[in-house]
Amino acid sequence: MTASALSASIAVACAAALTLPFAAPAGATTPRAGSPATPFPGSTQSLRLNQLSADRSTDHSAAAGLSRRKVKPFSLVGVVWNDKKAHLDGTVQVRTRPVGSAAWTGWQSVETRNDDHAPDPGTAEAESSAVRGSTAPLWVGDSDAVQVRVRAKAPTGSTRAAAASLPKGLRLDLVDPGPDPDPQPSDPTAADPTAADPTAADPTAADPTTADPTAADPNTGGSESAGQAEPTELPALSKDATVAELEQSTGTKAGPYVAPRPRIVTRKGWGADESVREPAFLYTDTVKAAFVHHTATGNNYTCAEAPSLLRGIYRYHVKSLGWRDIGYNFVIDKCGTIYEGRAGGVTKPVQGAHTLGFNSDSTGVAVLGTFTSTNPPAAVITALSRFSAWKLGLTGADPAGKTTLVSGGGNRYQEGTDVTLNVISGHRDGFSTECPGARLYAKLGAIRSAAARDQGR
Repeated sequence: MTASALSASIAVACAAALTLPFAAPAGATTPRAGSPATPFPGSTQSLRLNQLSADRSTDHSAAAGLSRRKVKPFSLVGVVWNDKKAHLDGTVQVRTRPVGSAAWTGWQSVETRNDDHAPDPGTAEAESSAVRGSTAPLWVGDSDAVQVRVRAKAPTGSTRAAAASLPKGLRLDLVDPGPDPDPQPSDPTAADPTAADPTAADPTAADPTTADPTAADPNTGGSESAGQAEPTELPALSKDATVAELEQSTGTKAGPYVAPRPRIVTRKGWGADESVREPAFLYTDTVKAAFVHHTATGNNYTCAEAPSLLRGIYRYHVKSLGWRDIGYNFVIDKCGTIYEGRAGGVTKPVQGAHTLGFNSDSTGVAVLGTFTSTNPPAAVITALSRFSAWKLGLTGADPAGKTTLVSGGGNRYQEGTDVTLNVISGHRDGFSTECPGARLYAKLGAIRSAAARDQGR
């Protein structure tokens, strides 16, 4: 074959290869039908953890791990396994190397129980074949190297040379949330002059459609609102404006106890990639209760990093755990900024995946951080109070009162059980868990009282 014929043959072969389907690299984002052609940056690296031999000379505990390894930059980590019903009864520790540094961090513990934040049993979201078991995610900041060690809890009273088991298919997921959307101020509160006073009047209140980006169509929300530009934040509204918002959104007359709406950073504002989640929205009948959570991602983040942390959790919930969207309905950072969580409209009864067994007729609000032994900042308590007063006021719920929910099944209440709960409850009230941490849980009484006052009760 001549050189020219050989070149022509190679060109034809290359052209043909380009038309063939190919497998996307692990963690690559595949845009959904009807989604933007170019998704936001961000990725997930998945690394298989090596099963190690049990130390039979000590406590017979099984172990797995990953030796020091340089990887693509990431900021959030979590361990994932195949069986969503399996538990990792043991410890997970990671250490990382910050980008641009030669020094490694110390070992950090990862919360191993994450099944209490999940879709309700029996729902399509929970029964999806994509759903997997996992630890909670941990925020580590910009890093480019990682080491992991996993160890099962030692069997008690056993003298046999048998190791406690670990879930099958253990892998480490490293999440790069990508850069903040542009333009995005470094301080999420800096662009909003009403942020210091969430009860300040909203200059856009004369136009009721600005109150809720989904108002034109109750079945749409976020960037999919027809005929409206999606805002990056919903400004604070006065009580009168909130009444107008409620009546316009629901088509019913507002009750006597309606609180002002605090400022809320929308999904567009924190840079949610709408091609990642399921395109449809999921609604429950009403909102009778608010469950308070912490994300257990640690407290080593700045408020300017909060949108990145939120994008990391979002990608972890969808790409790693297999959920339809981020599990929480709303999120609050340690500076008191409130963010829209699961898509569907902030005034709507969007069904989340936050309190296993009690995702119906409730909303879930999570504080970014871990509050087991750390006190939540005062700004968090204020934000939780004002958020709860507004959100619960949309359905006439008394923040200081009680309500009855029907359990969808969990480790504390059997499916079908009528359970009387505080209207503002902690996650642990519906499921046996440490969430939202002892220090945040201890503040719920004060939050209930302040929210009731904000409603004028």
